[in-house]
Amino acid sequence: MANMAVSAKDIRVAPIAPKIAHYFVQRYHYSGKTVNNSQLHFGIWLGTVLIGVMQFGPSLDKSKLIGLVSGTRWNEFLELNRMACVDDTPKNTESRALAIAMRLMRQHYPYVQWIISFADATQCGDGTIYRASGFVLTGIKRNTQVWSLPDQSVFLRLVATDTRRPARQRLLSRISVTKGEHIRDTGAASMRPFIDAGAKLLSGYQLRYIYFLDPSARDRLTVPMIPFSYIKECGASMYKGKRVKDSSEPLANHAREGGAAPTHTLH
Repeated sequence: MANMAVSAKDIRVAPIAPKIAHYFVQRYHYSGKTVNNSQLHFGIWLGTVLIGVMQFGPSLDKSKLIGLVSGTRWNEFLELNRMACVDDTPKNTESRALAIAMRLMRQHYPYVQWIISFADATQCGDGTIYRASGFVLTGIKRNTQVWSLPDQSVFLRLVATDTRRPARQRLLSRISVTKGEHIRDTGAASMRPFIDAGAKLLSGYQLRYIYFLDPSARDRLTVPMIPFSYIKECGASMYKGKRVKDSSEPLANHAREGGAAPTHTLH
């Protein structure tokens, strides 16, 4: 795709039909899964060719995240649920696409004050494109949810917040799983059957990033901004699914200073 004649400046970002966005994400995102409650869908185009997709929507754990920025109303933040691009895109495509998407949201959705997203430094990457796009790092958490089985399938264990159908949730916690499938339980269902079957908790981290569409929201952040250098210091560095032990890639000291070359990474 990339060649001497094109660059990230040649890309175009525009709204796209949800059906097309879901298909693209299922094909090109490392998880193979979309997020069903995504509301805003943007296509990344190079000429007439669709080379990437971004999907935004409300967070599943909205009540737990809204307090990260004090005074935020229920509809004033969104999550970047998925971002996926084909291989061999022009350099900096992802960070430029994000910048354009943020500008479009400022114009058309002025009530949205900030965007949250998570980098999966357990399976994919530590969020280089976020650092290059002006996001701030606000959390680094050791993985407690992503597990693997001996057949190399991967599953995500989520604690359900909806207890209206506990019997159904317990049943789901005991079915066989494939890559990207979710196991939901109420906390009562045990992981023992999976551990006995050889399931192992994957080593890694989840990193939380925030982008401020409204600059005033930055002053209302209720958690510390973490220096990007700490990613490497705590051993959370990952690039395209591989652990980084001694990366020569420069790490920005702060979101306003930018970052390094972008990766294909998203939660």
